[in-house]
Formats: sequence, C-alpha cells, structure tokens
Amino acid sequence: MQRTITAGARLRAAGGGANRWVVLVVLCISLLLVALDATVLHVAVPSLTEDLRPSSTALLWIVDAYPLICASLLILFGTLGDRVGRRRVLLLGYALFGIASAVAALATAPEVLIAARALLGVGGAMIMPATLSILRAVFPDRRERATAIGIWTAVAAVGAATGPVLGGFLVEHYWWGSVFLINIPLMALILPLGRWLLPESKGRADGPWDVLGALMAAAGVLGVVLGVKRIGAGEDLFTYPTAGPLLIGAALLILFVRRQKRRAHPLIDMRLFSRAAFTTSVGCIVLAMLALVGLELIAVQYLQLVLGLSPLETGLRLLPLTFAAMAAGATGSYTLRRIGPRRMVGWGFVLTAAAVLLLVLMGQHDRPLLLTCGFVLLGFGLQTTLFSAYESMLSEAPPESAGGAAAIGETSYQLGAGMGIALLGSVMNAAYAPGLSAVPGVPDAAGRAATNSLGEAYQVADQLGGAAGTALYHAARHAFVDGLHVTLFVSAGLLLLGALMALRLPRVMECTVDPEDLADRQDLDDRQDLVAPEDLVAPAREELRVPATREPIEPAGSGRTAH
Repeated sequence: MQRTITAGARLRAAGGGANRWVVLVVLCISLLLVALDATVLHVAVPSLTEDLRPSSTALLWIVDAYPLICASLLILFGTLGDRVGRRRVLLLGYALFGIASAVAALATAPEVLIAARALLGVGGAMIMPATLSILRAVFPDRRERATAIGIWTAVAAVGAATGPVLGGFLVEHYWWGSVFLINIPLMALILPLGRWLLPESKGRADGPWDVLGALMAAAGVLGVVLGVKRIGAGEDLFTYPTAGPLLIGAALLILFVRRQKRRAHPLIDMRLFSRAAFTTSVGCIVLAMLALVGLELIAVQYLQLVLGLSPLETGLRLLPLTFAAMAAGATGSYTLRRIGPRRMVGWGFVLTAAAVLLLVLMGQHDRPLLLTCGFVLLGFGLQTTLFSAYESMLSEAPPESAGGAAAIGETSYQLGAGMGIALLGSVMNAAYAPGLSAVPGVPDAAGRAATNSLGEAYQVADQLGGAAGTALYHAARHAFVDGLHVTLFVSAGLLLLGALMALRLPRVMECTVDPEDLADRQDLDDRQDLVAPEDLVAPAREELRVPATREPIEPAGSGRTAH
C-alpha cells in the first residue's frame, strides 16, 4: 500500500510554520477569481447582447455554461486530484482558466463565448475542490483548519458579492470583455506563485482510477443541475427538455452510487454518508445555499424593479451582506471552539430565519435602515452556518479522501444554488400571478403576459398606456411585494428546518491528531534528515493536550463520543 507524506507534515518538517498561511493566501486568491467569475457576467449581459446579437437560446448558454460544466466536473477532478496530486490539478486549472478568460474577452461570436465559458467551467472545477483539499492537508490541526476555512469561506462570499459591483463598473467604463480580462494578469501571477509555494499532496493510490464512474457522476450531476435550472427558469416540469435531463441524471447518479459501493477502490467512499455529521453538514450546505441564492435573486429584482435602483446601486446595497459574511468567517473559528458545531449551525439558521422574517416588513417604498439590518443579519447567519457545515464535513473525511469530500461539498453548494432559484422562484411566481388575474381595463392576453415577470409587466403596461397601463403597473408592484412576502415566509420555514437538522451534528468540536499525520511524523523522525525529533513531538503533544471546548476530556478508550 502506497502512502504519500502529507503537505502539513512536510511544511512543519521544513520549519515553515508560517508557510501554510502563505499557502492559504494563494488558495484564497484563486478562489476569489472563481467566485468572481460566477457572478461578474450578469451585469454584462445587456452589453454583450447588443454587441454579439445572440439568440435567446445562445444567451441562456452563455450564462449557464460555466455553472453547469463546473458543477458536473467537481467530483471528477476532486477525485482525480486525490490520485495524481491536488497541486498538479490546481495548476492545470489555473492555466486553463487564464486561457479561457482571454478567449472569452476577445470572442466575436456567441458560439466562441459559449465555448470559452465552458472551458472556464472546466478550470473552475479543477480549482475549487483542489483549494479545499490542499487546505485540509496543509492544516491538519483542526483548530487552525477552522480558522483557515473561516477565511476561505469569507473570501468566497466577497467574490460572489463583489462580482456584480465590479462587473457594473467595468461595463460602464470599458466594454463587456473587460469582465474576463481581469483574470489574466492575476492568473499569470498566481500560476508561478502556486508552482513555487504550494505543496503537493495525494490520497491513497490503491487500485485503478474509476474512469467510467467519474464520467457517470459528471453526466448525472450535469443532468440534474440542468433540469433544476430549467425549472427555475419557469419551464414546465413535465416536458421532455426539463424532465428528461432530470430523470437521466438521477438514474446515472443512482447507478454511480451502486457502482461505488461494489468497488474495492471507489472514487468516493460511500461510508462517509453513514456518518451523521458528514451527511448533516452536506444537507445544511444545500439548505443554506438554497436560501441565499434564491433570496439574493429576488432581492435584486426588488431593489431594481420596485425601488428603481441601478445595477451598481443594487450591488452597493448588498455590500452589508458581504461585510457581515466576512465578519462571520473571521470569527467563526473562535465561535466554533466555544459553542461547537451543533449550536453554531443551528443558531446560524435561526439568525438567518429571523433576518428573513424582518425583511417581510419591506414594502413598495425604500427603507434603507431596515434593508441594511436585514442584510447584515442574513449575511452573518448564513456565513456562520456555511462555515461550520464546511468545517464539520471536511473534518469528518479522512485526509486521503479530502478531494472527494471537497467535491461533494462544492457539488452540494451548486445544487443548493440551483434548487434555491427553482424552488423560491416557483413560490414567487405562484404567489405573484394571481394578483394580475383581473386588473380593470387590461385585456386577458396582456394580463397573462404580465404574469411572466415584473419586468415584462412593466413593458406591457407601457404598451397599454393610459389608465389601463397605470392600473397594471400598480397591480404588478403590489402583486410582486405580496409574492415576496410569501416567499420570505417559505424561506424562513426551510431555514428553521435546517436548524432542526443541525441537532444531528456533534455538540462539541473534537480536536484530535490524525493517525496518518502522526505516521508521517514518525517517518520523518526515522529519517532524521529534516528536523530534530523534539520539533515534531512538541506539536503533537500540543494538539493532544488542548481541548476545543471546556468539556472534560476522558481517557482514550473510554468510548465517549460527542453528539
């Protein structure tokens, strides 16, 4: 059986205690670029539509190619990194991301831009799980790893929220291709830095890599995400373009799970899902993303269409959410050690639900203080939940499966985002449409067209003009706000369900020394060519000695498990 020395042991043995924080900086920069690219294009859509003149179908693929391809390939590249080396996969992802950004910026046809966005998705799928799995290897001490994951999740929140603001600025002052050009100099810098600074780490290389299983997982996730996105776009569930990919994807994922259970050397050890903390953490990530993305989408529509704010003003209004998320990530490690995963995830969901219920007070007039308070509570609560869920999930996975576990976490993140748009968008539409069923003076055809969206209702009202147009305009605003309130109540219910789910998480944060890490230290001690034995023993004693909470530590072998 082959075993690779973990990056954490190598860095400590080299006397580079500070190096792991430099590694974290490199990983966070790469994560920031990927998170930015997921949202920066949204505000550039009108500009590129005017320039490239894509069809409605082509425009849909320009927007969706990146998240679809990225989500479908996370498991493939996450498990491949466990086999061939996470650093190697990450560096290839950097290079591909930079090349694809250049192609996208200079695209002169919709087909070229779609292909470039797909390549960006491939690069993102190589980068995302690799950053988290390298982080797992570089920080074997759970307390330090919790701090690192807090910073990592805060950077992801900053990237996602900064994307629309940065994109709006670039499109306003330059041209739509500039939203991609910003990636190129940063990737040109981070590629040599990553090659120089990042340590290589691998999992166990027993048995062949399951190529067929990896392709089944990729196709399955692609089908499910595509189906969910079509539902979120308002497509009928029972049509073949929607139900077909959804059913085929679900069937492939079921076959993938059965295949992994039968194989002696699976891509993903399905026994991970028998651990309550791992399964619950994955479920909490899905629920948190469901609430976050669905609410952000509806909030953007409210700010722009009801309050009449510009895209740049809308992005600035959402900045308090980002700052609160940064604060939650920065303090997450301390909070987790003090109160444990169960309370942290549970109270994070409760705080988010309270923020959502506070936002029910939103109406047709601007209330900046109310919105700011609601967004601050929303950002802090959701980031608290996501941080603790990611930390618990990653700590439950053994080091050799870090890439697969990271891929599962990122896939659940993407699925939650898609489900949030589909579910909360459907609730919003169901509550919004009845309010336009019988507007005085509005023809039936115009009323049916207005039920598609608030933006389309405004267009129909402008076409009608006169008293009928004014009546439709005000009725649509009232119906949207009423639908928003219903959606917020549904979202609060889902968040409280997440708080109940969190009761299955451990009550305390257990800080134990990884046996593999100790074995690596013993290997290095035997060689006596890198560091003195006492330099390796001291950190091990410290990790074993310091508890994460004030709970009494029972002797080894007592059989006590925290729940």
